[in-house]
Amino acid sequence: MRFPFSIFILGLIFGEIAAFVLVGEAIGVLGTLALTLLGMVAGALLLRWTGVATLLRIKAEVAAGRAPTRALVDGAIGAIAALFLMLPGFLTDLIALLLIIPVTRGTIWRSIRRRFEPQGMRRAAFSPRPAAVIELDQRDYTARVDSPQRREGGHEA
Repeated sequence: MRFPFSIFILGLIFGEIAAFVLVGEAIGVLGTLALTLLGMVAGALLLRWTGVATLLRIKAEVAAGRAPTRALVDGAIGAIAALFLMLPGFLTDLIALLLIIPVTRGTIWRSIRRRFEPQGMRRAAFSPRPAAVIELDQRDYTARVDSPQRREGGHEA
């Protein structure tokens, strides 16, 4: 039986409210607000860093002749972690910290790998087909006097 997503969101909201109350009692209102602001800034920095790192990994994977599937999934998980950090709350920060840990990312990758990698990709290396090159002689690309365009009053060169 599947757990309804709306119940998860409702539980997360109530949990965040309870966490704010508990943290506020322990360190005060200003400390709680400072931690929330720190989490938002850290999330923005993580989002920027994750984006750049993902692009570099994708470039390296394609240059090595491999499909960049793992780099894309890791980048998406990092972006989700950054967004969770930017949300005000302590439970979402905890979820984000769990998503940042490489062991958690590896576990997620192993569980969703079959959905993102085509069957042949696991065995064969990713190699885009090289573009066909057509060599032309000098006479192939110079203007022809007997061109149909010239006879019909088309383009004059």
